[in-house]
Amino acid sequence: MSKTKKSVLFICLGNICRSPIAEAVFRHVLEEKAILHEWEVDSAALGSWHVGGRPDRRASKILRNHGVDYSHIVRQITKDDFKNFDFIFGMDESNMRDLNDKKPSGSKSKLILLGSYDPQGERIIRDPYYDDNDAGFEKCYQQCVRSCRAFIESQL
Repeated sequence: MSKTKKSVLFICLGNICRSPIAEAVFRHVLEEKAILHEWEVDSAALGSWHVGGRPDRRASKILRNHGVDYSHIVRQITKDDFKNFDFIFGMDESNMRDLNDKKPSGSKSKLILLGSYDPQGERIIRDPYYDDNDAGFEKCYQQCVRSCRAFIESQL
């Protein structure tokens, strides 16, 4: 019996801080549960500023600090993403507005605020890009861990 993969796409403004952390965490949790093969997981940007680049060095550092292996090339969301992914997660209300504005008619994707799954109720995953230190990246990581685990549990 063949089972179709579920698919998730994580979105933030530039695809260098929050969405790559969320993608890496999601993959890591799936690997821990030995179900990564059942999912397609990716991340993308709303804007085009960083396309072709790599995640912010602080995002990569936080993932390394937590033993999460991750490699990603920044890309921008496309119209096809709305047809191809089951779930598209935004990080804040602005992301959600932009996603709803970009969503073409007839798309199958369910647009969800990732933090809506946070069992601690921290719905907004704030952009740590302009922070002077790693604290915002660590907070983002912890929120993504809680939210991704809760979402995955809801799908089992």
